[in-house]
Amino acid sequence: MFKHFHCFIILFSFLLSCAPAKNRVIQTTNSLAATELLPFGRFRLTDERNLELISSAVHFGFSFEGAECRIFASLSDANAHNYLQYEMDGSYQKRIKIQGGSKEPILLTASNGGRHTVWIYKATEAHTGPIFIQKVEGNSLQIIPNPALPLIEFIGNSITCGAAADPSEVPCGTGVYHDQHNAYYAYGPRVGRSLGTNYILSSVSGIGIYRNWNSDGPTMPQVYEKTDFQNSNPERWNFSNYNPQIVSIALGTNDFSNGDGIRARLPFDSATFTNNYLQFIKLVKSKYPNARIALLSSPMVGSNNRVHLQNILTTIKEKTDAAYPTNKPVALYFFKPMQARGCGGHPNIEDHGLLAEELLPFFKGLL
Repeated sequence: MFKHFHCFIILFSFLLSCAPAKNRVIQTTNSLAATELLPFGRFRLTDERNLELISSAVHFGFSFEGAECRIFASLSDANAHNYLQYEMDGSYQKRIKIQGGSKEPILLTASNGGRHTVWIYKATEAHTGPIFIQKVEGNSLQIIPNPALPLIEFIGNSITCGAAADPSEVPCGTGVYHDQHNAYYAYGPRVGRSLGTNYILSSVSGIGIYRNWNSDGPTMPQVYEKTDFQNSNPERWNFSNYNPQIVSIALGTNDFSNGDGIRARLPFDSATFTNNYLQFIKLVKSKYPNARIALLSSPMVGSNNRVHLQNILTTIKEKTDAAYPTNKPVALYFFKPMQARGCGGHPNIEDHGLLAEELLPFFKGLL
């Protein structure tokens, strides 16, 4: 009898000890600290333990109970503004403008009660500046980790950023450059969502392989290793955070461009472009030895330059395959010509849908 009573005491003590822990979990889920969030993309945790969202479409997910939740976000510049955007219960909602000097939380509302899933995305690129997340408040909050799916990294320029694509709130030619950014609807995230893969964007507007739209640099090979793609920043990105199955590189639009019409522009240098591209692929392979490299042309490069770019990319593929004979061969995709309808001759949201649809069979084959 004593033996049975002793077992009962042990069981009762165990259940009693579990109860406070369970209560603590319920209590803390009303507020998620920035350090508890699980972002996907380029980010950092600040000294103040805030989550700094850096790259285009960097995102994190959570769920809540009830009709609303609140996100506490801020900018480093009180006079600036930036944009988040979000998805609720699998449906895209809208962009959210964040004013630098505002102290008010972002209120997200649902049409009904119950449990709701939310994914928050940075709508703008790294050079627009970071957005800092302090915490999320709501009822019965739970973190949603990114699922264990294949990953595609999309390296590129303004097209990859989704820049100048969305004039629905601020018309083209008005506001500031990032007022028309919409990374969620850029071709890369669309491809990822359609194929059921994870994705990250490593992209900078105006950037090239050996020269930029209106400058000689810093170019993508110079800033790719920097956490925020800023050449002056000594902090380097930790590439062990992710292991992409495919690295898509879409560069060349700005190398081929005529520039801004102000700064003197030399004729396009095929040899420099080719050599710099080969060195950049070598750099990418040093970070991701097992990733399949995919080279994309540009929907914005037309006429003779379009053929020229395609021929150079073919040469780069051949040279890379010869240099890495045991690796999977480099994949090539040449976009169909496009009359872009966004701001400044960029693809708009509808155009990005066409680009994504065009790319789906290509990336599906690589997966």
